[in-house]
Amino acid sequence: MHVVPGLKVLYFGTPVVLISTLNADGTANLAPMSSAWWLGQSAMLGMGDRSRTAENLRRERECVLNLPSSALVGAVDRIALTTGRPDVPPAKAEQGYRYVADKFALGGLTRQASVLVAPPRVAECPIQLECRVVRAHRFTGDLHATAYEIEVLRTHVEQSLLVPGTAHVDPLRWDPLIMKFTEFFGGGVNLQPSRLAAGWRMPALGAAGR
Repeated sequence: MHVVPGLKVLYFGTPVVLISTLNADGTANLAPMSSAWWLGQSAMLGMGDRSRTAENLRRERECVLNLPSSALVGAVDRIALTTGRPDVPPAKAEQGYRYVADKFALGGLTRQASVLVAPPRVAECPIQLECRVVRAHRFTGDLHATAYEIEVLRTHVEQSLLVPGTAHVDPLRWDPLIMKFTEFFGGGVNLQPSRLAAGWRMPALGAAGR
């Protein structure tokens, strides 16, 4: 029997991305997100308009999409409730967000120089996509969010993930970090709830059941 629960969020299961961008002063910003999908050599990223990442994308038109494996869940969660904006938006402050200038340091992550774009890559991420912004599509209504169409310029992949002798990722070796309703998953197993669960007042049922 189907019911109509009025779901608060619709994160049925999407890969986590650590998106690195450049701030106006040339320093790097790093933000976890899970509203991303790919088609061919393009990607679509959805995010709120008030974030530092969105501001950087509109100004610099470049980014790196760093795909963490499930082993990086701790590093990703440490920066989950942070923002690169010193003036934390009131709505985010209510959810528990705080300003952090250096999220690489907070997450224990290493900057790695990119080849074609200015923002750095995350060395610990086994897949890194250097990208440029092609265009932006504003959402209608009062969502205050934008979908960014991204062109992938260069892909860096940890060699051990490739099918030997090919340019294909072995799906049995690649274990992406997945977000499902503010819970982290890897290898089909519930790893831990995200810090976002408390900020969004979501029940951490998966963790309670372990």
